[in-house]
Amino acid sequence: MPPLMAIEFLCRVADVLSDYLGGLNEDLIKDNFVIVYELLDEMIDNGFPLTTEPNILREMIAPPNIVNKMLSVVTGNSSNMSDTLPGATSSCIPWRTADPKYANNEVYVDLVEEMDAIVNRDGVLVKCEIYGEVQVNSHLSGVPDLTLSFANPSILDDVRFHPCVRFRPWESQQILSFVPPDGQFKLMSYRVRKLKSSPIYVKPQLTSDAGTCRVSVLVGIRNDPGKTIDSITVQFQLPPCILSADLTSNYGTVNILANKTCSWSIGRIPKDKAPAMSGTLVLETGLERLHVFPTFQVGFRIMGVALSGLQIDKLDLKNLPKPPYKGFRALTRAGEFEVRS
Repeated sequence: MPPLMAIEFLCRVADVLSDYLGGLNEDLIKDNFVIVYELLDEMIDNGFPLTTEPNILREMIAPPNIVNKMLSVVTGNSSNMSDTLPGATSSCIPWRTADPKYANNEVYVDLVEEMDAIVNRDGVLVKCEIYGEVQVNSHLSGVPDLTLSFANPSILDDVRFHPCVRFRPWESQQILSFVPPDGQFKLMSYRVRKLKSSPIYVKPQLTSDAGTCRVSVLVGIRNDPGKTIDSITVQFQLPPCILSADLTSNYGTVNILANKTCSWSIGRIPKDKAPAMSGTLVLETGLERLHVFPTFQVGFRIMGVALSGLQIDKLDLKNLPKPPYKGFRALTRAGEFEVRS
């Protein structure tokens, strides 16, 4: 068996469970044990992956809700399994519901990107890359045939496709040709490497002597993406040798959590001043200087722009009785964005 097949299947199981349960942790699995068992029973059969498409699984096994839980308590029947088999299981397009019909045909394409970056203590960008997904929400009647092309597909690395994508058109012309599943799904994921800059800067400065450490952190816009940068946060773990911390900021709110995590919520950067956080950390008795320096985790979100530079050229649709509505959006947020001090 190809080793990647097992990894891919486990990732698909995790995605389906997150989709059904709204997250993935031990408590959620215990609370919804019957649904998890039913899903695994449909997703793998005698050691072979079978039905892994969320849209088809939803037709077989209803997602958990309050009404279902109340009914199961009253009737004693805890199963969410449907009595009829979905039509797609016997069709040549197993990921698509059999002959769906909509009064209004519409399809939405979202570019969702996460920026992973490491900035060293001198402020130099050591690594900066984008992990992105093309997410599609399709409500189209019949069996439509879609073709999606990019203006600059050569920048993409490590592409990974949904099973509906025909591989040959991508290999020869770098276009995505597919019959989409019904509803929301991830069409492809990709990586864009070696970006030269990040949209914001975080400049931490720590100086310690005589048992205390002075902290100063500045945040500002480095490269204006042309859209508003919001949901900016800066987090760092206080070293174990810190007894107490007194930190304040000229903008936003600073909280020190029970697990010794300092969280600074900024939101949007104001036009009239640069956000700054400063304060002092008190070290353990007997320690003169700080020897373990924290790493700052940065969060942000930019609506309406893909920082990788990837652009959708056009989306063509065939086999539809009338032209559908097409919508395109982009979003970039921080992934593993670290600033070292």
